[in-house]
Amino acid sequence: MTENTQQQNPAPTTELPTQYAPAEVEGALYERWVDRGYFTADANSEKEPYTIVIPPPNVTGALHLGHAFQVTLMDALTRRKRMQGYETLWLPGMDHAGIATQNKVEQQLAEEGKSRQDLGREAFTDRVWQWKDEYGGRILGQLRRLGAGLDWSRERFTMDEGLSKAVQTIFKNLYDDGLIYRAERIINWCPRCLTAISDIEVDYQDDDGELVSLKYGEGDETVVVATTRVETMLGDTAVAVHPDDERYAHLIGRRIKLPLTDRTIPVVADTHVDPEFGTGAVKVTPAHDPNDFAIGQRHGLESMTIMDERGVITVHGPFQGLDRFEARSAIVAALREQGRVVAEKRPYVHSVGHCSRCKTTVEPRLSLQWWVKVDTLAQAAGDAVRDGRVALHPKDMEKRYFDWVDNLNDWCISRQLWWGHRIPVWYGPNGEVVCVGPDDPIPGTEAEGWTQDEDVLDTWFSSGLWPFSTLGWPEKTPDLEKFYSTDVLVTGHDIIFFWVVRMMMFGLYAMEDQVPFKTVALTGLVRDEFGKKMSKSNPNAVDPLDWMDAYGSDAVRFTLATGANPGADVPIGEDWVKASRNFANKIWNATRFALMNGATVEGPLPAPEEMTATDRWILSRLNKTVAEVDAFYDDFQFAKLSDALYHFAWDEVFDWYVELSKTTFFEGGEQAKVSGRVLGEVLDVTLRLLHPIVPFVTETLWTTLTGGETLVIAEWPKDSGFRDAAAESEIETLQQVITEVRRFRADQGLQPGQRVPARLDLGGTALAPHEAAIRQLLRLQPEGDAFSATATLPVAGAQVALDLSGTIDVAAERKRLAKDLAAAEKEKAQATGKLGNEAFLAKAPDAVVDKIRGRLAKADEDIARIQQQLERLPQA
Repeated sequence: MTENTQQQNPAPTTELPTQYAPAEVEGALYERWVDRGYFTADANSEKEPYTIVIPPPNVTGALHLGHAFQVTLMDALTRRKRMQGYETLWLPGMDHAGIATQNKVEQQLAEEGKSRQDLGREAFTDRVWQWKDEYGGRILGQLRRLGAGLDWSRERFTMDEGLSKAVQTIFKNLYDDGLIYRAERIINWCPRCLTAISDIEVDYQDDDGELVSLKYGEGDETVVVATTRVETMLGDTAVAVHPDDERYAHLIGRRIKLPLTDRTIPVVADTHVDPEFGTGAVKVTPAHDPNDFAIGQRHGLESMTIMDERGVITVHGPFQGLDRFEARSAIVAALREQGRVVAEKRPYVHSVGHCSRCKTTVEPRLSLQWWVKVDTLAQAAGDAVRDGRVALHPKDMEKRYFDWVDNLNDWCISRQLWWGHRIPVWYGPNGEVVCVGPDDPIPGTEAEGWTQDEDVLDTWFSSGLWPFSTLGWPEKTPDLEKFYSTDVLVTGHDIIFFWVVRMMMFGLYAMEDQVPFKTVALTGLVRDEFGKKMSKSNPNAVDPLDWMDAYGSDAVRFTLATGANPGADVPIGEDWVKASRNFANKIWNATRFALMNGATVEGPLPAPEEMTATDRWILSRLNKTVAEVDAFYDDFQFAKLSDALYHFAWDEVFDWYVELSKTTFFEGGEQAKVSGRVLGEVLDVTLRLLHPIVPFVTETLWTTLTGGETLVIAEWPKDSGFRDAAAESEIETLQQVITEVRRFRADQGLQPGQRVPARLDLGGTALAPHEAAIRQLLRLQPEGDAFSATATLPVAGAQVALDLSGTIDVAAERKRLAKDLAAAEKEKAQATGKLGNEAFLAKAPDAVVDKIRGRLAKADEDIARIQQQLERLPQA
């Protein structure tokens, strides 16, 4: 009843171990998949392509839950598309991670008592390559452990020969088009790493600082300004006020005395200043603050650099040679002594940027750097989303994307490192500046006075080329022709600005308006079970390998998928992984039972009229589930599709269909064979549907069930359109009867396995064929001669009469229920009293009132339930 073709070996087996042991299965199974080339894409295939390039993890990195989360989703997408018959390429690789990798090697050298300067640039770079070969890339092995179906024959590295050529080519093209230039601008500077760093490499946190208000000028030419970085006042070159602020109208255009210096600075009028904030006057330090730099540009102010690359004060005077933080205290003391300190606030909690690598406080600094002119590039990146060529998912992320891309500033691409793509610009002895492409000769030798620029490119520059450089650009390769544009980019919403936008800009520029990807599926961040961010410095950080060791890779994958709502953060805890492990075990045990009881995929499905209503019901539900799962995949609703598969497999297949069919299997005969074929079909399709999320356990079970070669290239199920509303209604009625009687048994304190005499009146319903199943599932034995109904349950048109005499102590049960009823009525009285107290309601927080209303509702439910239980008890 589903459309499938199956590649089968002649002899499926019914043998499965009694327990599923992931550690004994996963490693060997993954290597088998790789060795047989299941993940290797063919650029010459006539199949429709489907392409994803993995966001390249850092070469220094190890697998964390964020990686595992996104890799699970990408693996699910590509496994499904491969099963659907697409020529599927999921391309792996790593980023060279300039700052992080250089720091690793410098730490090694420090342990040897050396520095990179001791080695020199060439020898240091060789040392980094040695480190990369020896220690780098362990995350790729961990991705194998997770089951990632990557095409390892196409593994790339952002500094391999081909990608290096791509970097040099696009730099040259952008330079020649006037889109790369060199200029002095404010950048984020790390005094520890001694390099400019990108915005994404700055972590902001609330620090205890100080806010000091200072008096500039003398007499009626006095202005009060406030700052958290007092040391920067040594580089002030103006005070700015709003042009409409009458308090300072008499000072605009005049010069005032700058304390601790022999300089005077102008008061300038600038609309950037908020007259309602603080005193309405701000100090302007163009060389050490991005907003001040912009003011300085508008007013032609001098930019004075007051500290070196290590954050040491360089201004002549008593503070020269002091670290910036030492200078801060010394300058405040000097200003206080002169009576220039108007107010001091400590602690003053404010957001401060820190280098994400070394945690050093970042210093805004004026520096000569290389920049990409982004206006036209950003316009193209925005238009590609506006006109629908690229879809952002979820769609509500578009506003954030446009807010960023439509207001993008020029991009600083140079870094003061030795590890990375060196900027391909040479400087000549007579002021010549020559940009060199990959096929161009170097303009001259060092002996002739030619030197190459010392800086390297921002890591984001090379990763911005990732979707097309990895496919062979700038060459016109078969891979580039077949697999570009890529189909989906799966990445975190936190880097939509830093990486997604750069790939959009470069892809549209280099590939002549071809988008780098058709859809951007944005994910949230993985958090702990309480919603807190995980980090290495907190005890809540989890190594996913530990969970894989304990519960299996499938359990980790399924847990991550079940939390994957588009764009939303994903809470995860170990108990949830255990629950997913239990699900894998349930699949295993149910399939093992089915195989032992005649489940098979051999031969065609019997005609519907040969099947039981239970058979037709499960096939109808199966096809609905196939359609539902397909719709969720197409909408990137991984949480919903995982939930749908979980409940269909556990609740409908294993808990209902298998249990309802046990009597059929026990009785044997032709009907058992028919149901065995139906059960085989249901398991076959269910395992196919589950495979992209939980590949290991499903592969093991499916090959055992079907004798097929592998699920990796098996056909994805299709909805045949088979529906049987009558069978669904019949089984739903059956479920109501069984559920209601089970609830009654539990309410009466009966043990699950305790057998009870019962009379079933199923007349007027379609349940007569199910009497044996009802009795089996409810542990109801036939009525005997001494049968006396002590309770009768009318359910869905049927009546179930039970004889509970001798099975429970009625008097004791009445006493227990009476006690519970009294407690519930007391709880109701207390809650009702509080909610009727106007004074209490006027003072109590809304959350407290809501909680009491909840207690009242719960008490009402308990009272109704207990009263019903008392009514159903036999009379003493």
